[in-house]
This record gives sequence, structure tokens and C-alpha cells, in this order.
Amino acid sequence: MPRATVVRMRVVLASTSPARLMLLHQTGIDPETRAPQVDEEAVVAAVEASEGRTLSPDEHVLLLARRKAADVAAAVRADDPAFDGIVIGGDSMFALGDEILGKPYTAEAATARWEQMRGRTGVLHSGHSVFRLTPDGGHREEHAVAAASVTFAADVDDDEIAAYVATGEPLLVAGAFTLDARAAAFISHIDGDPSTVVGMSLPTLRSLVRRLGVDWTSLWVDS
Repeated sequence: MPRATVVRMRVVLASTSPARLMLLHQTGIDPETRAPQVDEEAVVAAVEASEGRTLSPDEHVLLLARRKAADVAAAVRADDPAFDGIVIGGDSMFALGDEILGKPYTAEAATARWEQMRGRTGVLHSGHSVFRLTPDGGHREEHAVAAASVTFAADVDDDEIAAYVATGEPLLVAGAFTLDARAAAFISHIDGDPSTVVGMSLPTLRSLVRRLGVDWTSLWVDS
């Protein structure tokens, strides 16, 4: 029996994160990438001011994931009204106890983070938003949050921290660590989907895509 023809779905990733792009490539998806024009700090500050409270980590990452996806979806629609496909947005943050650890930016901050994290367990929160755009101008959106706990080895010493920070790798990532690169050897345990820690939960993303009526395998470029 001849194999059924699969119609390839266009995919746009509303992010320039190398880690998120790598995850999609590894699962057979080759998306277009666009940088969302979203002032993240201003968005969160405005919502918190209007509601008179601090957003929880899950609320924070979901808010930004949805705003990023919506911004890029609007830009895609403006550039190509006949676009038929999906737009994926994401956001992540790392919580250690009651403290939110964002990107450290400086070597001093990254060093302090690792001195604080070794031997402890934190939670990586990852927000996801997927827009389904159709040529008739229609759109639908589904969203969800995934979380995974990360335990750092207690015997990571000062020299290892200094060497890791000197690579520059942890400076621009949430929590000052990456699972898919040098920091992997310093992580002793993960409870949850590992791809969540890398930057985007692939099982969660698949679930959202299917809710939108899209066959996950129609996103693959090599099937």
C-alpha cells in the first residue's frame, strides 16, 4: 500500500534561543525563527501593577510566552496573509526556594549563583504558547506551563565554578546553567521532562499542537 502523503506544516519559532532551536531540530522540525519585539520587564511590571501582586513563576513564564507568540504571530500575518502554520513562543525561569534566578549577566553574579545552588534543588518553569494561523485569517491559541526540578551536585568546587563561569556559558541563561552543554556534568538529578530544562518541553509542545488539530508528524521535515 502506498504511503499517505503528509502535508508539511510551516513552523515559526518566536525566539532566537539556540537551545530551543536545537530541541526542535533534534525532533525533526526546522522552523523559521523570528525575534519577538516584547519588553519583558515592562510587560510583567504592568500586569503586576494592575493586579497589585507579584506573579508566580508559572504565571510569569506563561504571560511572556503568550505575549511573544502573539507578537510574532501578528508580524507573520502582516507579512504573509496566506500563512498556513503554527507559531511557537516560550519563556523560562528558574526558582531556588522562594528566589527567582534569572540571567546573571556578569561573572560575579554567576559565581554567586553557583555557590548558592550547589547541593540544592530548584525548579525550572517553562511557559509555552502555540498559535495556529490559517490562510482565511483565522487563528487559535493553546498554552501551558511545564516544570522540572533540577538537583545540583554538592561536590562542585570553587575551581570548577570559576572555570565554568570563565567559559561565559552561564551568563545569558536563566538560572546560570545549561543542561545541554558544560553544566550537564554538575547536575546530579532531574525530576521531570529533561527538555523542559533545556528550554521547552517537547511533550507539552506536542500536546498543544494536537489540541490545535495539527498532526505532530506533519511538522517533521525528514519523514
